[in-house]
Amino acid sequence: MSLLGEPAPDFTVENTGRKQVSLSETLESGPTVVVVFRAGWCSFCAEQLQTFSNLAYDLWFNHDTDVVAVSSDSIGNLTEMRDRYELTIQLCSDPDFEVTEAYTERREHPRRPDYTRSGLFVVDEEGIVRYEHVSEAANDRTYANAVRYYIDAEYEDPFGYMPGSSV
Repeated sequence: MSLLGEPAPDFTVENTGRKQVSLSETLESGPTVVVVFRAGWCSFCAEQLQTFSNLAYDLWFNHDTDVVAVSSDSIGNLTEMRDRYELTIQLCSDPDFEVTEAYTERREHPRRPDYTRSGLFVVDEEGIVRYEHVSEAANDRTYANAVRYYIDAEYEDPFGYMPGSSV
């Protein structure tokens, strides 16, 4: 399933600051980067989120872009992850896998019922998915700096290295 070029599914989730976050509200001020990640136990997810944490202010200040990071993990586990990795972005909980199933998918795993595919989506001001990268492997990720250049180049891949698909 690909969302590329399609309207992004709207959602409302609770973040680690105990506030409700909806995609439609974040889009009112500009584009939104939706990061769907596995859980607090995933070191590859933490590494990717750290890049967005480091650039979140720049994305917001210079590009009017919000970052919404969503996992099926509980608020408690996500708060622990946020604090352990000193993330400055709030992480959002999707305990019923609604966002995960709308954007990536849930995978069967013998030891982890919360195993999902990770994905990154750039949603433009009109609510259209302009970039998507659903990870095929744990270490297959798009990082914040590439997304920043992509948005700055008006949704064009300026260097030809972004691993996902774009329109």
